[in-house]
Amino acid sequence: MQTPLFDAGARKQTVSLTVNGDLYARIRALGISASRVLEAALVQALREKQVELLRAEIRQDMVALADYVAGHGHPAAELREMFDAPEAT
Repeated sequence: MQTPLFDAGARKQTVSLTVNGDLYARIRALGISASRVLEAALVQALREKQVELLRAEIRQDMVALADYVAGHGHPAAELREMFDAPEAT
């Protein structure tokens, strides 16, 4: 199950932003909701940042695994040895 990026049901918050006046007037004249566009853009930016952070964490984990394997050997090799060894009777 995937964890949501944010609480979509959270209360709306009024914020103050500075945007190009002509741009705002044109989108408003066309009936475009600046709030909806901004929220969608923020969701996309959050998603992209989360992916970037996750990829960095995975890279860090892969380096740590490679370092471990270099110093101690691969954990699967030890398991193979354990399960491939003939049973002592």
